[in-house]
Amino acid sequence: MNNPLSILQQVFGYERFRGPQAEIVGHVIAGGDALVLMPTGGGKSLCYQIPAIARQRAGQGVTLVVSPLIALMHDQVGALHEAGVEAAFLNSALSYEEAVAVERRLARGELTLLYAAPERVTTPRFLEQLDALHRRGQLALFAIDEAHCVSQWGHDFRPEYRALTVLHERFAGVPRVALTATADALTRADIVERLQLQQARQFVSSFDRPNIRYRIAEKKEPAAQLLRFIQHEHEGDCGIVYCQTRKRVEETAQSLSAHGVPALPYHAGLDAELRQHHQDRFLREEGLVMVATIAFGMGIDKPDVRFVAHLDMPKNIEGYYQETGRAGRDGLPAQAWMLYGLQDVVNQRRMIDESPAGEEFKQVMRGKLDALLALAEATDCRRERLLGYFGERSQPCGNCDNCLAPPQLWDGTDAARKLLSTVYRVQQMSGIGFGAGHVMDILRGRKTEKVAQFGHEQVSTFGLGAEFSEAQLRGVLRQLVALGALAVDAQAYNTLRLTDGSRAVLRGEQPVRLRESVAQASGGRKRREARGSSALPAAAAGLTEAGQARFAALKAWRGEVARSHNLPAYVIFHDATLAAIAALGPSSVEELEGISGIGARKLEAYGQEVLRVVASS
Repeated sequence: MNNPLSILQQVFGYERFRGPQAEIVGHVIAGGDALVLMPTGGGKSLCYQIPAIARQRAGQGVTLVVSPLIALMHDQVGALHEAGVEAAFLNSALSYEEAVAVERRLARGELTLLYAAPERVTTPRFLEQLDALHRRGQLALFAIDEAHCVSQWGHDFRPEYRALTVLHERFAGVPRVALTATADALTRADIVERLQLQQARQFVSSFDRPNIRYRIAEKKEPAAQLLRFIQHEHEGDCGIVYCQTRKRVEETAQSLSAHGVPALPYHAGLDAELRQHHQDRFLREEGLVMVATIAFGMGIDKPDVRFVAHLDMPKNIEGYYQETGRAGRDGLPAQAWMLYGLQDVVNQRRMIDESPAGEEFKQVMRGKLDALLALAEATDCRRERLLGYFGERSQPCGNCDNCLAPPQLWDGTDAARKLLSTVYRVQQMSGIGFGAGHVMDILRGRKTEKVAQFGHEQVSTFGLGAEFSEAQLRGVLRQLVALGALAVDAQAYNTLRLTDGSRAVLRGEQPVRLRESVAQASGGRKRREARGSSALPAAAAGLTEAGQARFAALKAWRGEVARSHNLPAYVIFHDATLAAIAALGPSSVEELEGISGIGARKLEAYGQEVLRVVASS
């Protein structure tokens, strides 16, 4: 009963380990340090939960899990309780009396896992409690979740994570496992250095999420494009929409709601209680769309998120990968959909340039932004590019927009040279810089009021680009900014100016090849049939009519249980488990035993009720 596979089967109800889980679990149980990189939905938590159970059963005490989010602690502890594991958390959500009760249980050795935030872990009082456990040989393991937060190169840097080096310095004999879903080589090296994991074994899983379809389109009318995407392809589905600003979050949530899409806003400017209420609703209800800034998402374990949309370009590929990874955790088809435009590039570069950080940091951040822009502008397989960024080689996936509908390319070198010439000539003529719209108007020969005001119809390039559409020229401008051949001066009303990199393009030494502009971000797909709120999830799509009736009844029963336990429904049973029960139509507890996701404790707690629901449906 104490070997890892038995714990997996008896406690968690899974028949076998996935990928490198078995090797990681065995290494950590044996007392080895580990750095684990595993994509969202890959089963990272089992890599420390099973060692925690095994080491506790062997008399080695409690496992401390360092976790950055209160909501994540609550749901993970709730899920462990459902599986029959003694776990607790210490955070600001507890009253003084509740916190003292947890500390007493900790001192008595009654806990297998204790979750706490890094700010609490590094306080003198908490470290003294750990000292007491360590002296008694009752400190089994340290698990540092979301470990990328320790790195200044990571996308969710939290300075308080840096203080976790005290765990190694003060409790050198206690094994440590650091886990994250997202870290490029630079971030990975920083994690190792900051957490002193130089001797730790590194386990790097594939970053590939084959069930996610990646799609990136030019931003034209973002609100209308998003609405089309949801209505045509994800009506009734749960999803997340990321926006860069609080204002856009509010406007987008209101717009979706006004068009019949149930949507909630989430950003740091909302009252904490309202934010928590919205997050709880998202986790517990079906078919909701959360519109949020990046303040939302870390630790969101909801398995049935069918799409993640970005209305603004993120800062880097790590952030993009982490955020899109919240789709399709159940392994069923999901989409990562992003809009981007020239203004996104301008905004992100301005934030880097105006930050108080040192020049070395800014250079790294510019490089990361350039990598994301290259992914957006790519004409080859998105997945190949994405995985290549993390050092993983792959083949064309056949499941991204570029693979499914290869884009038409055009040579934008001539347009690029004419644009740069226009920027140069209007500045020479007027002594000041001008924005992208005005420069494009001149090149296309448009006699606007502003062109007339400054006499720019006299510029030698006036009308020389009449054959280019505005969309084409905007694509060229994005590419020039990405190449560093053109700069946008944020201090002077986003005016354009030449750089040292302009020369190579002007001389024809630097070709500029671009994808044809695609205005239809939804891909022109036929609108699917509208689904009611009672529609069956993808997990139940293959069931017979009788099986679907059983599934619907099981889902309703699960909802009642989840509400009574104040937990998300998926913590009780995943949709896949309900679908397996519905397909089998069991009539005895013995038949339930082999179904994935039903451990011994859940079988005891819910077995008879499940059989009753199946029999009556």
